[in-house]
Amino acid sequence: MKILAIETSCDDTAIALLEVKKSKFRVLGDTIISQTKIHEKYGGVFPMKAKMAHAKNLVPALLKVLKLKKHHKTIFPEGKIVRVRKILEREPELFDALQERLLNIRPPKIDRIAVTYGPGLEPALWVGINFAKALSILWNVPIVPVNHMRGHFLAPLAESKTIKFPALGLLISGGHTELILAKSPTSCKLLGATRDDACGEAYDKVARILGLPYPGGPHIARLAEKARSQKLTANNSFTLPRPMMHSKNLEFSFAGLKTAVLYLVRKVESTRLPSPERSKSGQGGWKVEQKEKEQIAREFEEAVKDVLVSKTAKALAHMSDMWEIKTLVVGGGVSANTYIMKNLKKLAEKFNIKFLGSSKALATDNAVMIGVAGLYTKAKPLGKIRAVGNLPIEK
Repeated sequence: MKILAIETSCDDTAIALLEVKKSKFRVLGDTIISQTKIHEKYGGVFPMKAKMAHAKNLVPALLKVLKLKKHHKTIFPEGKIVRVRKILEREPELFDALQERLLNIRPPKIDRIAVTYGPGLEPALWVGINFAKALSILWNVPIVPVNHMRGHFLAPLAESKTIKFPALGLLISGGHTELILAKSPTSCKLLGATRDDACGEAYDKVARILGLPYPGGPHIARLAEKARSQKLTANNSFTLPRPMMHSKNLEFSFAGLKTAVLYLVRKVESTRLPSPERSKSGQGGWKVEQKEKEQIAREFEEAVKDVLVSKTAKALAHMSDMWEIKTLVVGGGVSANTYIMKNLKKLAEKFNIKFLGSSKALATDNAVMIGVAGLYTKAKPLGKIRAVGNLPIEK
């Protein structure tokens, strides 16, 4: 079986082609077009900018992955082209690119199209969904709508790793922080999620407070690692809260931690810059010394790590009364953080269970994971496939 996968849930346009034999995956083509340069000046993703960039990037990405050969004339009946035009009426630039570069290409040999339908930014999701619908009409290929977070959970399968079920999943990204119980690749139950900011979102916001570029995660991690390699003194040691770490439930909260960083930075700055002078400056951020940034980043990352490890340990202890958890799977963009993954791996070893994560390439948003999840998803009629920005893991 060959699966074409499309991912446009946020700010990366991704397309991949996978071949599946006996539940083993082989990536035949994979490309990701980043939009970081577009959004970095906003300090986060601007949904309508993301939508327009996806419309511009999808056709070139598809051609790069499939390496299709052109013919000299249009080979599709006018009725199909009219239907495609109707579907893409909100993305005229995408239809123009499709008309110019895809209508004279013979359909590739693929068995299904997997496309992300949520969760994510709905304007961005709709572009990918409508593009998938257009290809489905032209090529007579069924569509399977894929849950983005299930893609993160199942991503290790793309690298020939085996998830032993029942499994506990910790999904940590810019938009989500959640613990799930998976009894199989198709059965997921939410155990707990963040009440406000996701941990990846907190990374980005703290980076902005410290005057670091977007996306903030890698920059915070580098500063924190540098601080850990140095000896702490009373002058550069900071303390931040661990929100909800000791609560009895499996929910998270990172908004308060981000706010605590803001207050800490203001406190540090106020000891150096007189208040009247600060108010006159009108500067757009609080300026702290480099060494202080490193120590604040270290303490912030320690706080995030402590909360994630504590909540995951609580979930493992709780679930062991009902299920014999065999694997801890960690997925999502924050799973690219080496320090957090090292500590979660230690936790899995403590509980004597298998630990799985993805390579950094598959930790962030990508189409390969959508293709993997697409193997375990049923096709739906085109009219029933809609973007769902807040799609729960159970769907």
